[in-house]
Amino acid sequence: MKSRWLLWLPLALFAGLAVFFIGGLQNDAPRVVTSALVGKPLPAFNLPAGASDRPALDSREYTKGKPRLLNIFASWCVPCAAEAPQLMALADAGVPVDGIAIRDARADVDDFLARHGNPYAHIGLDARSQVQIALGSSGVPETFLVDGEGRILHQHIGDIRAEDVPGLIAKWKAAQ
Repeated sequence: MKSRWLLWLPLALFAGLAVFFIGGLQNDAPRVVTSALVGKPLPAFNLPAGASDRPALDSREYTKGKPRLLNIFASWCVPCAAEAPQLMALADAGVPVDGIAIRDARADVDDFLARHGNPYAHIGLDARSQVQIALGSSGVPETFLVDGEGRILHQHIGDIRAEDVPGLIAKWKAAQ
């Protein structure tokens, strides 16, 4: 009798685990982790120029009264190349876009921009990802909307897609 019960034990354990995992898959909890800095001031930074034809990037640019986008990218990042046309569309619509190239080299950034376009007004080089970490950014690409007083209003995780552009333009206009 006891050995018969032991034969059913693995099946019972499997069924219990299946119920547990299926319940987790149906959970509607948010799966995106947002920066704890949304609604708070942009961390202070002063980065060297990340491209030959763009000025360096200083966090004081974000306290001059006009909202701006801050895009975290890298020349080696495939999704960053995919979002390049959308960043160009934002810049063409009048949205000021700045970039921080992480764990990169200026020559590689120059090559990336030559291939994919350059929507950036300023580009900073964050060779050790220190500013990226201070922003609470978890990867590349990520984009932050910063108001004219230097406060982070919105964080877009992942590449910007064509369907995201109108919403980002609306958020930028609302921040003016």
